Amino acid sequence: MSRIGKLPISVPAGVEVQIDGQHIKVKGPKGTLEHTIAEPITAEFADGTLTVKRPDDERTSRALHGLSRTLVNNLVVGVTDGYEKKLEIHGVGYRVQAKGSDLEFALGYSHPVKIEAPEGITFKVETPTRFSVSGIDKQKVGQTAAVIRKLRRPDPYKGKGLRYEGERIRRKVGKTGK
Repeated sequence: MSRIGKLPISVPAGVEVQIDGQHIKVKGPKGTLEHTIAEPITAEFADGTLTVKRPDDERTSRALHGLSRTLVNNLVVGVTDGYEKKLEIHGVGYRVQAKGSDLEFALGYSHPVKIEAPEGITFKVETPTRFSVSGIDKQKVGQTAAVIRKLRRPDPYKGKGLRYEGERIRRKVGKTGK
């Protein structure tokens, strides 16, 4: 049995769960999220706990059991607490500023780079070199943060670029002169 798959998901007060066959809809204080579970897996909601079950021990059922439970748990956590990714900018002259709900980066290019906030995502600029991406959908928050990081990946020689908070860059030794 999958260790992750058999764990029950505790649903806090104020969160509504609707299960319609394979379709799960979770409504909470921060918003509403929906997900369709893969076919052999089923979900049941009783007494404030949500359980994800598999019908048999086939390979595909075992593979989808833990995945489905984690995706449903992400829905519950998203509508109650939300998700946030913090990013940092390293490099002389590199900075970010908020323009309404969008971000404008100066990353050493000949032009400023503008990033529009996707639906359900909010940006927060703390300092010109630190900002965060937040929202209720874990996948969307992670994807948006990855797209922003891709604008100027951290350089392995000087360490300049965009990186996640706490991310360590493996530095390379450059050429040595005589």
